[in-house]
Amino acid sequence: MSGFVEKPEPVQVPGLVHLHTGKVRELYRNEAGDLVMVASDRLSAYDWVLPTPIPDKGKVLTQLSLWWFDQLKDLIPNHVISTELPAGAPADWAGRTTICKRLDMVPVEAVARGYLTGSGLAEYDVSRTVCGLALPEGLSDGSELPAPIFTPATKAEVGEHDENVSYEEVARQVGADTAAQLRQSTLAVYSRARDIARERGIILADTKFEFGFDTSVEGEPVLVLADEVLTPDSSRFWPADQWQPGRAQPSYDKQFVRDWLTGSSGWDRTSEEPPPGLPDDVVEATRAKYIEAYELLTGTPWS
Repeated sequence: MSGFVEKPEPVQVPGLVHLHTGKVRELYRNEAGDLVMVASDRLSAYDWVLPTPIPDKGKVLTQLSLWWFDQLKDLIPNHVISTELPAGAPADWAGRTTICKRLDMVPVEAVARGYLTGSGLAEYDVSRTVCGLALPEGLSDGSELPAPIFTPATKAEVGEHDENVSYEEVARQVGADTAAQLRQSTLAVYSRARDIARERGIILADTKFEFGFDTSVEGEPVLVLADEVLTPDSSRFWPADQWQPGRAQPSYDKQFVRDWLTGSSGWDRTSEEPPPGLPDDVVEATRAKYIEAYELLTGTPWS
């Protein structure tokens, strides 16, 4: 059992049609047919959307994504049309709302890994592979890979796991040409972002992207980078000066929440009981990490 501890009721705004409630985002369609994406302060862990929000989290994710889209615009187009607040929208939507192109989304989580950890480490320990790709002996938790690798996953619904799949399976599902475009674009964007983050003292260990095709242009549909990009929700960011392979790395993300849930909270993640609400100190520590990542990457104070 997993999903929402308390599923929110979407805000109704004149002129907008609510389409979907995700783990973090609410998705609407405006009268022009464009998508309106609103990032909430919700937080998920262990396939649960927790009952306690992290203040400003949605704004951090939105503003950091917009910054990254600007850094990457010469590599690949993105889905952003504007950040103008829709008429009649709540004031709280300011800073967390993006007007986006409607795309034909590719049903694949495009994951790039430059370091070994997480589910990749679990597979490596068994077979010395990640998503079927052979890796050398002697790697450990946090090891840098010889070169970045494309390790796709299926896209799961709220409360379900993404499942790693092979490149061959992606090619079977979406076609060889689309699979090749996904791999090339994923690794190009990861490599650019890795170098930018490294200049700022941050290791980008891995990240996941979502892509879709813009069919409104003349000629062949164009692959477009969509959703959020290179945030602490979709990426593992590690402080470079504390990197030490062979152990779990300190990170700029919701690790405070994971540690509390599996430690002092007393919650059994293998049970069917929903997780408890978060204490104030865990909320504040998590908020501080998200903001620290934003400030280090962009060089701009959070306000």
